Amino acid sequence: MAQILKSKNLATKFQIMLEIAANQPSIQQKDIAPKLGITSQAVSEYMKELIRDGWLISEGRSRYRVTREGVDWILQMSRQLHSYAWFVSKVVSDISTSAAIADTDLSLGQPVSLYMKDGLLFASNIMSDEGARGTAVTEAKKGQDIGIRSIQGVIKLEPARITVGQVPNVQDGGSRSTDLARLKRAVEAARLVGAMGMEALVALTEIGVKPDYLHGVREAAIEAVHCGLSFLVVCSEDKVSILVPRLEEENLGYQIIDLRQNLPRASTS
Repeated sequence: MAQILKSKNLATKFQIMLEIAANQPSIQQKDIAPKLGITSQAVSEYMKELIRDGWLISEGRSRYRVTREGVDWILQMSRQLHSYAWFVSKVVSDISTSAAIADTDLSLGQPVSLYMKDGLLFASNIMSDEGARGTAVTEAKKGQDIGIRSIQGVIKLEPARITVGQVPNVQDGGSRSTDLARLKRAVEAARLVGAMGMEALVALTEIGVKPDYLHGVREAAIEAVHCGLSFLVVCSEDKVSILVPRLEEENLGYQIIDLRQNLPRASTS
């Protein structure tokens, strides 16, 4: 769950920061208070805390500005809210109607079992006491989409992990300084591959691999492991600092493999 949903203090700070960011530098506490349903004095106390936190600076009477650290915090909380909203959407979808692929002919009202295969949800007429099950609310031929309602149980997923294959930046040799043999082994062990950075793309091209993802790689990797698919992100060294914090926000385990030539080490988190 997003941090700000666990703490009224953080939630209020987040709202105040957004109001200031939208109206800076000139904004008065009395204008913020009614929007949040709190007193001007309470806004004043929160602002003092925000200044102490280093997320806000005062530039004189009724003049405030969000710091770089404050912007980073707002973005971090926004990403957590987005992730939680996705989770809520999924839960609500499961309560109402979910779409699956029929692995055999299925009829309206038929009890079905649910399972994941290659990251896709399938419905089967082979029932089990384990895993997830539901009721078909449409009929479908084998291979067609089918609506499932009244889902119970947990859909089993194969353990999946994100591996980050770090290649040197171009000033350090880029693809020319990449251990292509180790890269190839990493690709063979993954279900999906994404590239972040030109150095990563060229290194993959050198071993004859076209990545599954070139854009939106971070979110694609997160979505993949949630669906039980192992994902390799081949990433230039300067992009690792962009990727890793996003994975940690999602509490996902990952392994970093340094693909520089003659440097066979890996780190795990």
